[in-house]
Amino acid sequence: MEKIIVSKRSETNYLVRVESSSTTEHAVTLSSGYYQKLTGGEITPEALIRASFEFLLRREPNTSILRSFELPVISHYFPDFENRIRDYF
Repeated sequence: MEKIIVSKRSETNYLVRVESSSTTEHAVTLSSGYYQKLTGGEITPEALIRASFEFLLRREPNTSILRSFELPVISHYFPDFENRIRDYF
């Protein structure tokens, strides 16, 4: 099982470390507008990012996840992301 560690670097930038057989790090940008759209402020940004990585890791290995991206990019690869992520809350 992967361990997901989310660290806030600035107001909109986060570092995500995924520890598994191969450890990876990912720079993730999350705008306040997109955060509000997905969560309505009901969970922390870190919890949203963690849930997003859980979503991704169910579909691909951590070594396939982009090393740097804005959170909305996930829906370009997985169109059901925005609908599915709400199930995590």
